[in-house]
Amino acid sequence: MAKLEIVIASTRPGRVGLPIGKWMDEFARLHGGFEEVELVDLAEVNLPFMDEPNHPRLGRYVHGHTRAWSAKVTEADAFVFVMPEYNYGFNAELKNALDFLHQEWAHKPVGLVSYGGVSAGTRAAQMVKQVVSALRMTPVPEAVSIPFVQQFVVDGRVEANEAMEAGAKAMLDELVRLTHVLRPLRMR
Repeated sequence: MAKLEIVIASTRPGRVGLPIGKWMDEFARLHGGFEEVELVDLAEVNLPFMDEPNHPRLGRYVHGHTRAWSAKVTEADAFVFVMPEYNYGFNAELKNALDFLHQEWAHKPVGLVSYGGVSAGTRAAQMVKQVVSALRMTPVPEAVSIPFVQQFVVDGRVEANEAMEAGAKAMLDELVRLTHVLRPLRMR
């Protein structure tokens, strides 16, 4: 049984990431490639900035919030990060969530749903690929990049266009394939 976790990276009040995350969650459930899909909101996870005294590589966590985050990430087989672009990069809350852990991320594929203005969050997506690669995750090249994102959010819901839906389907198809290919590495 494979589990996909869709992580909403933005924690800002009034964020557009929440409706985008909900759209992606609904789309992934309809896609049917994963037996289980869960929406994980970093605003609800509410991690403080890194406060663990030991390097995450050691897995010796002293705080309950870190142990809970470790359990949540461990149970997933694949991820989709729904992420904004802030000043040509990805947001600090996502970086912090990634940095809290180490082994839990390894050998898991990740898809990116980025959004913003004219660049559609693609600069942030390129930047996060370096970080997830260092954690031995596998970013898939298929992605959803949403330019001028506000035009797609109507009454708190996303009205996706054909390009967004095609990107989401291609990304999920590839995540399913890589989830199964990488599974033996995760079992070691």
